[in-house]
Amino acid sequence: MKPTLRRNLAVLALAWLTAAVSPALAQSQPPGVKGPVPTGMPNRLAVGLFEEAGQNWMRDSGVPWDVRYRYFTKGWVDNWGWGQPDGSWGKAFLDESKTQGFIPAPVFYQLFAEPGGGEGESLAKVQNAATMRGYFGDLKILLQRAKELGKPVLLHIEPDAVGLLQFQTNSNPNAYAAVAATGMPELASLPNTVAGWGLAFLQLRKSVGANNVILGIHISAWASGKDISCCSVTDPLQPEVDKVVNFLKPLGLGTNVTGATYDVLVGDPLDRDADFYKLTRAQDVWWDASDNASISSRSFNRYAQWLTLMNQTTGKRWVLWQIPLGNSQHRNINNDGSTRAGYRDNRTEYFFGTSGDAHRRKFANTGVIALLFGAGAGGQSSYPNDLGADGQPYLKTHAAPFLLAGGLTLPATGTTLPGSGGGTDGGSGGGTDAGTDAGTRDGGSDGGTRDGGVGGTDAGTSDGGTRDGGVGGTDAGTSDGGTRDGGSGGTDAGTSDGGSAARGYGFESSTEGWSSSGAPLKAATSSTARAQAGTRSLAVPFSGTSGTGVASVLTAPVPRGATVTFRVWIPSGSGITAIQPFALEGEPGGWRYTGRWTAMGSLQTGTWNTVTVALPTNSTTPLYQLGVEFTTNSGWTGTVHLDAITW
Repeated sequence: MKPTLRRNLAVLALAWLTAAVSPALAQSQPPGVKGPVPTGMPNRLAVGLFEEAGQNWMRDSGVPWDVRYRYFTKGWVDNWGWGQPDGSWGKAFLDESKTQGFIPAPVFYQLFAEPGGGEGESLAKVQNAATMRGYFGDLKILLQRAKELGKPVLLHIEPDAVGLLQFQTNSNPNAYAAVAATGMPELASLPNTVAGWGLAFLQLRKSVGANNVILGIHISAWASGKDISCCSVTDPLQPEVDKVVNFLKPLGLGTNVTGATYDVLVGDPLDRDADFYKLTRAQDVWWDASDNASISSRSFNRYAQWLTLMNQTTGKRWVLWQIPLGNSQHRNINNDGSTRAGYRDNRTEYFFGTSGDAHRRKFANTGVIALLFGAGAGGQSSYPNDLGADGQPYLKTHAAPFLLAGGLTLPATGTTLPGSGGGTDGGSGGGTDAGTDAGTRDGGSDGGTRDGGVGGTDAGTSDGGTRDGGVGGTDAGTSDGGTRDGGSGGTDAGTSDGGSAARGYGFESSTEGWSSSGAPLKAATSSTARAQAGTRSLAVPFSGTSGTGVASVLTAPVPRGATVTFRVWIPSGSGITAIQPFALEGEPGGWRYTGRWTAMGSLQTGTWNTVTVALPTNSTTPLYQLGVEFTTNSGWTGTVHLDAITW
């Protein structure tokens, strides 16, 4: 998945081959790691794999893998035209990963396939308000589905896109991008700049309330204009780190208006097997695995030093992702699934070869918290057929004892693991890693079972609450004879408790400020066709167009921390696939979004359904918007009714 820019930079930089390299050798312990391990990730070195939705190799392997990742490319939101545009396909992948015991790690990789070109048009795409409205709409759905999971989700944002934006803006984070211009109320307070584009991911996570989502921003090794991992190997590293970090700080690595920052950095040591490049493109991208390799060489030591400097400069830990799976026994052919098909590489052997924990310790000391393996393109080596010299699947065979023994506890902030030296740059690109594993392996567990919840270990019990995926039952209640509460723009729309009227909307004389928007919906009206309370309800007719429409009201005077009850009537045979009652706070509340997505299978037709939404205890009032989102397929032109919306 590496862009062509990376390879073009490599070709332009081949002059390094003739450069004289004579760095001074030095042996030193790396500085203490900066930044916490994000809440929800285990406090030990995690290991994970790419796996397609619906596959079970990881589950059946007998290895306690930690993370399961998959690309969410353009079209994922409706299963590439085979499903409804409500993110159900993505939700199924998240649920499947959780059920199998893995932290799901969707890779939001959508920008390059948005209309208007490819990678080279990344800046033009983020400057298009219509494109970004749909783009961030899809992201919002993904965050909503992730929130419903109730367990940690590692969300990797746009591999290489940020590097391309740095390249295409000439490192100017204030270049124009459509953010507030999308018209999405959650993004109204953000600037229409590339920096604002980066902040939008943080803002939408906050507005949706997806606190279980760990956000990772991708750092490309070539983003500064010099590919430090393969080509510009004699250049000092710190200046290249500073170029990238200075661009990324206003995008969400530094203090900003959202009040949050990205949780982790994500990098890819290479996207394809090294011999694929050597044999098909005449490019040598192999890394020297020697612990004495110079930092001014193509080597694991140089990459480790770059990771260290990024960690020290940003205060963020690393996830290494899409690590190639080739080993020295592969046949150097296009992978057709047969034994040892695929190309050779040494990255898997570096981390799980004969060095024991030494290389894993070295990289943990750079800030790495997870190693995720997977092919970045077709034809590359893969773990089902990566047989080693002993005829056994290499990664499975070598990772299993490591993970079954409890893995490697990560260094705490400000410390390093003993027994793994790290080369230093010395200001000139010199120095090597001459350290060895002088300590014994930490064979114990990290003090608990796998962290299946946010902020703690699961310990085999539930997460303390049931999933918020149901409806709460249907409402068969009768009309209330109470008087209308005319205060604060609301009405009495339901029965009273102990004689006091409930505030809300009953639509007895008008729409009471409610309106409909979105292509699937026509204008909402007050109707006598049916009512849950009183004699009228809000009729919401559908136009026959697929997609998502919203019936809502502005400035609803819902008190802080209240529970809002929605009554919804849906006719039989409707084209509706899901509804989502929601409350959206305004700028004082950080545009926080609280919703309850409910699949049609959990609703009853021809009767009144009751769905409740509990607002956070510190919610702001009045709300910016209160309403119900409807997702529908094409061709349906019936009418839904809302009534007795109370709190």
